[in-house]
Amino acid sequence: MSRRPSHPVRLLASALAAGALLTTAACSDDGGASDTAGEAAGSVSPAAERDAVRQAPTGSPTGSATASPSASSSALTESGAKAALITEADVEDDWNQVQDADKWHDSLLVGKVDVSDFLSARADAAECQQLLDRLYSGDLLGKPSGASALTGFEQGDSRLLEQVAAYDRTQLDTSLKWMNELPQTCDQFTATDDSGDERTVQVTEASVPKDVGDARAGLHVTVQGSTDGTPATLTLDVAAVRVGINAVAVTGGGLSGGESDSVQQATRQGTERLKTVLAGKTPSPQPGELD
Repeated sequence: MSRRPSHPVRLLASALAAGALLTTAACSDDGGASDTAGEAAGSVSPAAERDAVRQAPTGSPTGSATASPSASSSALTESGAKAALITEADVEDDWNQVQDADKWHDSLLVGKVDVSDFLSARADAAECQQLLDRLYSGDLLGKPSGASALTGFEQGDSRLLEQVAAYDRTQLDTSLKWMNELPQTCDQFTATDDSGDERTVQVTEASVPKDVGDARAGLHVTVQGSTDGTPATLTLDVAAVRVGINAVAVTGGGLSGGESDSVQQATRQGTERLKTVLAGKTPSPQPGELD
């Protein structure tokens, strides 16, 4: 997820501009950190998901609006998740949709977090390791427990990645709480890759439209390191919004800088499209309209 507005997945700088920056290999070192967001291993049946939607509380870990009943009245299906994905019409500027966004991985995100950077040592280091691992893999909120769909866009050296998926409710709330605490937990730390190259990572809070979804979280992440011996800084803007037991996660940026504006717009449009799908309607090709 490497390239996700000024302009921001996680993602990542263009392979051409970064020079062998991207790699499709799995993260060589999971950092020894387990996914502490309580990811569910099994799938959720449509019936169970509907029950969870009806019974789940609508309160937000960060304080947010209550979801309308119609916005979460039906279970998210694979076709629904795909229909909820944003299109080129939903984002401004010159973003071009691509077909291989699931293969986006940025080598600057590969590294083992230095435990000595933290007062709480291993506990905090594990949280920060999870951030790097999830930004690399593309599953910002952990592995979905139900339907999931992904799309990506490129603009120059920047990338914009969106995932729409269904999750276990407890996992989803835990992941959003984790995201909201990262600016304090991680702040600034060092990660080292297998060849001994160090990266300096900084994590700060980023704004997310306050009137979208039931709960939300936003981050601004910079990773300073080098690619092929050349100094490089990867900048990512990240946003996640919960709608019932479903979520929209957007990452944007690259070696040219963040994509805050585009991430916020994609997050707003993506949330509206997801609510439309869950209400049993079809998102319009034109933003702000319903078919």
